[in-house]
Amino acid sequence: MKTILTYLIDPADAGKTVAGYLSGAGYSDRLVVRLRNTPGSFLIGDCPVFSNRILNENDRLTVILTEKKGSDSILPVPMDLSILFEDEHLMVINKPPGMPVHPSMGNYGNTLANGIAWYMKEQHRDFVFRAVNRLDRDTSGLLLLAKNSLSSCILSAAVRKHTVHREYAAIVCGKTEASGTIDVPIARKEGSTIERIPDPVRGEPAVTHYRTLAYRKDTDLSFLSLLLETGRTHQIRVHMKFIGHPLPGDFLYYPDYTYIGRQALHSAYLRFSHPTTGKLLEFEAPLPDDMKRLFPDQGRLKPFG
Repeated sequence: MKTILTYLIDPADAGKTVAGYLSGAGYSDRLVVRLRNTPGSFLIGDCPVFSNRILNENDRLTVILTEKKGSDSILPVPMDLSILFEDEHLMVINKPPGMPVHPSMGNYGNTLANGIAWYMKEQHRDFVFRAVNRLDRDTSGLLLLAKNSLSSCILSAAVRKHTVHREYAAIVCGKTEASGTIDVPIARKEGSTIERIPDPVRGEPAVTHYRTLAYRKDTDLSFLSLLLETGRTHQIRVHMKFIGHPLPGDFLYYPDYTYIGRQALHSAYLRFSHPTTGKLLEFEAPLPDDMKRLFPDQGRLKPFG
């Protein structure tokens, strides 16, 4: 599986080495080393060059990304996929609730990765499954996949730099304040492989902003829009429970299924720059039926900005 990228060298980049230029273009050091060790990865015009080649103005640099190992261990399984966007570098998927993202013990054939494997097989394309953001099994909504090693590096770096803008819709118990910010570190609970807890001593920084969009007095439920500054495991679920407003239907933190059969959390809005063109991309995913039933008047979220 190969991805071919071409760059026209402008005056500002003349005098740089191939490796130096690619580092500035978002290639990680690890990826540059891998390309350096793969003959034929760099061309000027039609001529192979090494990574220490000095670039001149108007050189046409071609980089050939070759995937040596695909996700062959993932079983292809036919399933309906809601693909909102796809090009040679990335995919944006609207994941349904109840679907794990990655195969694991007990989940070998019912994951999003299995569906993507089938989708690629039908098109006779090899693939490596790379989820840039992660959603829990019972969280629905927007998931970003990288289709090659370069887009994976650039998008993963964007997540670390907090330039991938992610907003969620959630239903929580009780009447929340009009808006608020929860700045509480989160750590793994001792003795548990999955549960997280607020922990100012051992925890990693975690910041969640929220706005209340609606409240139902008859059910004592609030509908929120949430913006993440960080992406800790179970961050929204842990933070909302910490301030006394857990998500109903959350099997781990608040297993009350009176109104909904899974945690009422949905990845609703995603905004980021395309890894190669720099174009700003924005995506929205409508509320799934189980959340819409509880707040039928709530439609598209208004982004925080």
